Amino acid sequence: MNYVATWRYWLVGIVLALGTLLALPNVFGVEPAIQLARDDRAAMDAAAQRQIESVLEAQKVVPSASYLEDGNLILRFESVDEQLRARDAIRAAAPGEYVVALTRVSRTPALLRSLGLEPMALGLDLRGGVHFTYEVDVEGAVELSLQRLAQSIRSQLRDERIHYTSAVVERDAVKVTLREGADINAARTLIQGSDPGVIVQAEQPEGRPPMLTVRFTPERLKQRQDFAIEQNITTLRNRVNELGVSEPIVARQGLNRIIVQLPGVQDPETAVRVLGATATVEFRLVDEANNPYEAAETKRVPIGSKLYYDSEGRPILLKRDVIATGEQLTDAMTGFSEGLPEVNVTLDARGGQEMFEATRDNVGRRMAVVYIETKTLAEGEVCKGQRSGDQCTEERVISAAVIQSVLSSRFRITGLQSAEAQELALLLRSGALAAPQRIVEQRSIGPTLGEENIQRGLMALGLGAVLTFIFLAVYYRAFGLVANLVLIMNVVLLVALMSLLQASLSLPGIAGIVLTVGMAADANVLIYERIREELRNGNSPHSAIHAGFDKAFSAIADSNITTLIAGIVLFAFGTGPIKGFAVTLVLGIFTSLFSAILCSRVLIDLIWGRRRRLATLPV
Repeated sequence: MNYVATWRYWLVGIVLALGTLLALPNVFGVEPAIQLARDDRAAMDAAAQRQIESVLEAQKVVPSASYLEDGNLILRFESVDEQLRARDAIRAAAPGEYVVALTRVSRTPALLRSLGLEPMALGLDLRGGVHFTYEVDVEGAVELSLQRLAQSIRSQLRDERIHYTSAVVERDAVKVTLREGADINAARTLIQGSDPGVIVQAEQPEGRPPMLTVRFTPERLKQRQDFAIEQNITTLRNRVNELGVSEPIVARQGLNRIIVQLPGVQDPETAVRVLGATATVEFRLVDEANNPYEAAETKRVPIGSKLYYDSEGRPILLKRDVIATGEQLTDAMTGFSEGLPEVNVTLDARGGQEMFEATRDNVGRRMAVVYIETKTLAEGEVCKGQRSGDQCTEERVISAAVIQSVLSSRFRITGLQSAEAQELALLLRSGALAAPQRIVEQRSIGPTLGEENIQRGLMALGLGAVLTFIFLAVYYRAFGLVANLVLIMNVVLLVALMSLLQASLSLPGIAGIVLTVGMAADANVLIYERIREELRNGNSPHSAIHAGFDKAFSAIADSNITTLIAGIVLFAFGTGPIKGFAVTLVLGIFTSLFSAILCSRVLIDLIWGRRRRLATLPV
């Protein structure tokens, strides 16, 4: 007799049951859908759902399913044609009222969705999506650095009481004009000593005031340009990661370009809006000495103030001096206070000191939070602020509260909608783009092409599996049929793991699954050959089964460990398709070891190991 421990039966049974449940959502497939969100970031409700459904019904476009999810309305359709017709109908009926995003959602039943079960994510080549190539304006990044340098120089000269008339950016330098009688050598020493990455040239022409020309060193210029590209890459990666796009690719290409691939995103306009948007905040004191309504009506703004509007369209005058900006934020998290959403922000040391000094001298006065958003306009979209080409900069006051106590580096922003607070925190947390960038290439990979790739990949997987099954069944007879069943279990477990981890499956990933099937078959071959060798040496069938599994284990482990090392290296240093292949390869190694060693042993013991009299084995 060749009994296997009872715990192994329980382990195999539980793992296979859980694996089958996790893999089940992949059976139902996906279908075209539309995700609707309100443009004012308020949550969609049942009334809005009925309104949209009536609009579609009038256009004879009926969704196969309609439901609310995370404050958005999801509409599923049978075909891409119906999906596009529904999008056009909604935009025509309510222009600018909703953000319409094309997507694809799973047909998984509500019961499985309630358990949190989802199909595995698909890569760009299988699911379709968008591909962007951005060109970063590195010269623009240098200009922004020069602007900050000019601001710093003005602050230093004021602190040291060195009188000047102007400090402005001209081309690739900051031109500082001092007043007559100012100590030019002291100014030069001050600026040069505060920043070793600049070169300061002094001029004192006759009949004109003394001047300083401040430029970056070549090393600082190169460092600033590289930093701009790396910062933009980090910012883009943070945004797509926090927005939940599965396995995005954000990487540098050449000297000043960045490629972005977003699997599953069908609507390029939505992706452009998210990736191109920048959001920041400014903290300013409210000008309470002048009438904002009068300034708005006469278009005459008092000197030292600037006219803004709040979320309800009411005018408000703010001081031009900025207390702190979003660039000085180190963290931003959403929260709730008295049931209302808020953004808890943390400033750096310099920003905290400026906030402390400003609020210390102005307790009892109002301080406003100005929300500034720069975005790329979609076709037909209206700009509610200042427009420059396809870029729109919108500014509005989101909060103007009385300063009740002295603030420092930690405080909160209120007066936001829940979705608006989340988006503001996301954009502030991911950071602003360090340099302007523009799209030089944009490609959309349609879901139809993705389905064709899936069909071809499944055909390759099916053909490889059938040929392997035939070989095992012919060469190893009944034991080969057990091996075929184990291979099916292996694929189910691999799909379950990828669904659980939401690892992205691409065409190279399908190749990894095919390779995994071959590796799992190889493990069974090693075991069966050991069993046949033990039978030839005259051992009993029960002893041959026991010795075959024990003696083959070391060879199976060694070969899989070396492959695992290669897979980990590919995952660590590869990008895109290479990483997709590495994911399926590494996960496949674990499922192959489990299925070949444990599942095979349990099945063979169940069929032959419990027979008292066993003259031979069908192997």
